Amino acid sequence: MGTSPHGPSPRTRRAALLAVGCAVVSVGTLLATTALEAEDAAALPATGGTAWWVTVVALLAQAGALARARLRPRTVLVATGVAAPLAALAGARDATSLTTLAVVLAVYVAVTTRPLRTLVPALAVTAVLVAAGGALAGRDSGLAVGSAIGLAVVQTVGTLALVLVVASWVAAVRESRRAREDERRAVAREQSALVRAAVDRERTAMARELHDIAAHHLSGIAVMASALERQVLTDPDGAQEAARQVRQQSRSVLRDLRSLVGLLREGDPASDARPETLAGVRALVADVAATGREVALAVLGDEQAAAREVGPLAQLAAYRAVQEALANAARHAPGAACSVTVDARDDRVVEVVVRNGPADGAAAGSAGSPGAAGGFGLVGMRERAALTGADLDVGPTDDGGWQVRLRLPREGEVA
Repeated sequence: MGTSPHGPSPRTRRAALLAVGCAVVSVGTLLATTALEAEDAAALPATGGTAWWVTVVALLAQAGALARARLRPRTVLVATGVAAPLAALAGARDATSLTTLAVVLAVYVAVTTRPLRTLVPALAVTAVLVAAGGALAGRDSGLAVGSAIGLAVVQTVGTLALVLVVASWVAAVRESRRAREDERRAVAREQSALVRAAVDRERTAMARELHDIAAHHLSGIAVMASALERQVLTDPDGAQEAARQVRQQSRSVLRDLRSLVGLLREGDPASDARPETLAGVRALVADVAATGREVALAVLGDEQAAAREVGPLAQLAAYRAVQEALANAARHAPGAACSVTVDARDDRVVEVVVRNGPADGAAAGSAGSPGAAGGFGLVGMRERAALTGADLDVGPTDDGGWQVRLRLPREGEVA
């Protein structure tokens, strides 16, 4: 039984109260009954006699043992049971039954704090001791040996069985309450884990969006800055145009970043965030072409029908795939011609293909392939494709270039 700097713990106080209460009730009952001038007073030990004092000591010892009932339930069971035959042998006679109170309390505490199967040996020994004490007391009171033993066994079994039933029911109720509390805590932990997972997914999505936006625009800015450096002295007009394109690309990246941040600000009226769509691919290709890169767009089939039948998340995936593929081509195949094809002729899927040729000249040896970047662009493409049920194929072409092919299901095919 532990104590804290602020005093005994609640469990320690409850154990002490149990011991004191048992002592007061049992010894008080002994004092009251032996003090009465009743006709059957001869069945009780004389006040102040040896048997009376032995009985008092036995009752107090039982009460003291109860203070350890939660910590040593099996030991306390046997200890309280021993008091019955000891008091009977000392001549307590009918007062021997007063030792049953501590035994009942010890059984109740043991069964409500420990699994019943671990208490069976101690309970059996305790029952034998209590029955023996009852039989000895009955013999001293004038009963025949057989009658005394039979009566003691019946009383012991009935008393302990009743206590076992009550204590087992209380233990079951407590276990059920603990199980519900554990389940509640488990549900709370699961909910917390789901929230953390959702936050992690949102962070990953935002990181992917930032990567796509920055990679696309900064690749264009890098290309135009390189051209600007060469044109400052040789082609002032071209340098001015390149500087204008740098400013335009810078405004575009800031606009897109503001849109992305606006998505994080719920209810922000200043946010002009809007989802990118297949229709935006035209403007995207035009922006890239304006930087001086060779890029062509081909739209096959009914573009408006495709925009209606492809979900908004799938359209965003397609837009980001085109954006990332063009940015990769600028980094890894500088000077290579690019083509973007939006094929809406199939009534089941819309196919978006971005293809670039091999890098021109010496750049081909140092730039590498778009698939060897080691970044998050292709990872982001695959994640978006998986989320929307699209099929993504990326890889080199026969002429040494690179191709990204995304097949978007129309709404009728998404179930």
